[in-house]
Amino acid sequence: MFRGLYAIIYKETRHILRDPKTLFLMLLIPMLELTIFGYAVNLDVKNIPTVVYNLDGREPSRKLVDAFVNTGYFTVVGTAHSDAGMYGAIVAGNVKVGIKIPPDFTDTLVTGTTTKVQVLIDGSDSTSALQALNTSNAIAFGQSIKILSRVVGGVTEMPLEVRPRILFNPDMKTANFMIPGLVGVILQVVIMLLTAFAIVREKEQGTLEQLMVTPVSRLGLILGKLVPYGFVGICESISVLFLMRTLFQVQIAGNILYLAGFTLIFLFTTLSLGLLISTFTDNQIQALQFSFLILLPSFLLSGFMFPQETMPAIIYWIGQVVPATYFIRILRGIILRDAPLEALWHSGLILACMGVCIITLATLRFRKTLA
Repeated sequence: MFRGLYAIIYKETRHILRDPKTLFLMLLIPMLELTIFGYAVNLDVKNIPTVVYNLDGREPSRKLVDAFVNTGYFTVVGTAHSDAGMYGAIVAGNVKVGIKIPPDFTDTLVTGTTTKVQVLIDGSDSTSALQALNTSNAIAFGQSIKILSRVVGGVTEMPLEVRPRILFNPDMKTANFMIPGLVGVILQVVIMLLTAFAIVREKEQGTLEQLMVTPVSRLGLILGKLVPYGFVGICESISVLFLMRTLFQVQIAGNILYLAGFTLIFLFTTLSLGLLISTFTDNQIQALQFSFLILLPSFLLSGFMFPQETMPAIIYWIGQVVPATYFIRILRGIILRDAPLEALWHSGLILACMGVCIITLATLRFRKTLA
């Protein structure tokens, strides 16, 4: 029954050890998954970037701002000087919460009447929005109890009322938050794997080396490989955006031309990334494993599912080198918030710089491995 078992075990062991790159990736990927899941996946939102528009400026209003900060859920990153400035900071994606304190805040507290504080919340990130909404209401209740405990007399209403207003996604629909991010992640997965697998397949079959001895330049060969897949990426982008609009009813609030331009930049970067992967791998299994090293951070560290503000500093900065991070910001900015070009161009510039650096590195690696 067990005849030849030892020989097969020996053969397969030699086969695994003969490919140390694949063995290394097999051992590395589970450790990376555990580390990233353990540190990055945190549903308890903290440090929500907040802007304050304080028209009162007196001590009670400053104490209210401190009450927001002391919860650990809000981090004041700036002050606004007008309603338009506060709203514009949220539209641009620089902050997710705006707190407006009225000029008569202190006076109304002294007279015992109800004072109203407006809290604008960016609903395009439903996870942070829900936390901000619940915490704002809890702060209002807690501050009201403190005030009532110091008041002598019959007070029949709560002295402090917070009026939250959810912007861009007032119904807090998960689809409005998840689908734009999912579009970016899906495009990166499909396009990157498509390029990496296609070139690795040619390496396995030996046809790529045959092309290298032709009069075609190396850069011409690389771009010639990428351009057809670029058209495939364009078709896929149109199809997923069409499904987003028709199937999930997520409307594009911003400029479609901006969306098209930034999508082309992202496709270029993603195609270059697939080419770079192919220069490090010799077969499709290795290409798939290398791809997981990039796809895992794209899902977990790009802000697609979990707010980046909750991540430890080192994990947060790793997420800043993931191309999907910037494309997802652009998608949510255009699709949900109708963000202007001046709020998006820096993310597009970073994407373009990433693409140029990646394709340059891929060209150098391509020459080194196949020359």
